[in-house]
Amino acid sequence: MPETHLTVAGLSESELLAKIFPRLNNGPGQGTALLLGPGDDAAIVAAPDGRTVVSIDTQVQDQDFRLEWRNGYRTTGFDVGWKAAAQNLSDINAMGARSTSMVVSLTLPPETAVAWVEDFADGLSHAIRDLGAAGCSVAGGDLGRGRELAVTVAILGTLDGKEAVLRSGARPGHIVALAGTVGHAAAGLALLESGPSVELLTPEQRIIMDRQCRPLPPLAAGPSALAAGASAMMDISDGLIRDGSRLAAASGVVLDLDPAVLKLLTGPLSAAADAVGGDPMAWVLGGGEDHGLLAAFPADVQLPPGFAAIGSVEALAPMESTGVKIAGRPADTVGWDHFAD
Repeated sequence: MPETHLTVAGLSESELLAKIFPRLNNGPGQGTALLLGPGDDAAIVAAPDGRTVVSIDTQVQDQDFRLEWRNGYRTTGFDVGWKAAAQNLSDINAMGARSTSMVVSLTLPPETAVAWVEDFADGLSHAIRDLGAAGCSVAGGDLGRGRELAVTVAILGTLDGKEAVLRSGARPGHIVALAGTVGHAAAGLALLESGPSVELLTPEQRIIMDRQCRPLPPLAAGPSALAAGASAMMDISDGLIRDGSRLAAASGVVLDLDPAVLKLLTGPLSAAADAVGGDPMAWVLGGGEDHGLLAAFPADVQLPPGFAAIGSVEALAPMESTGVKIAGRPADTVGWDHFAD
């Protein structure tokens, strides 16, 4: 059978792994934490800090991505591999930690093209390298057969002897700051689901669409925030208001966001709004999957590169609940919910 038409049903597990392993860039210099990589029953990873930061995420076909979107775009294996790496690297980043290794579980329908799986491995490796997590290695994983594509990544990280930045440290008087983008992935989703044909998108619209398929978490910002003295931090995966409310609840405070700054964040989304008639402010407030960072810093701390102030932390008034306000008024944008949406 020609290589371009070969499916996973035509290979044994060992033969498929033999096509994946060379694409994982686990050579010298890739990750000093990996002591024993793919090939044995389990990997061995060093933990010189004495602690390990751990996170896990899953993407499932038709829940987290479509193989073919309504605008005609076909999701590539590279897209799914990139996004699987990016969203997990972002979770470690949100603790102020540095990713060291990951393991990947991939469930494949038998008709899946082998070329798609190879492309997936390339996307995984390129995201690790291009996003700035060169010290992270793919330590191993698992292959399985199922009715739909699904990928689960478990990732390990190190704090390099420092204390983690939690969600619970924001205090009244602190500055609320953002690193990365918000709303871009949501606008990209709108282009994929309801926009004009992918062939008709402008270059500006295509860049926004790509942020849904291949997010760009600011991986340098997490450790920089820790070093600068951030008091609280989290990954924005489900929307600025929903995730801001989680940080506020963990810290027992209210976050009050600056509407003028929020308005500035809508500017890059105008091209997508023109195509689908969407509301850029709704994307900024409620859109997830950009994987930027929301953080709080003491007022006397100089914000590290990549962060911009977007509001302040306020004390709770009598009988007031934690949450997010905009210019003193409650914000009611729902955001993304994996089970409700």
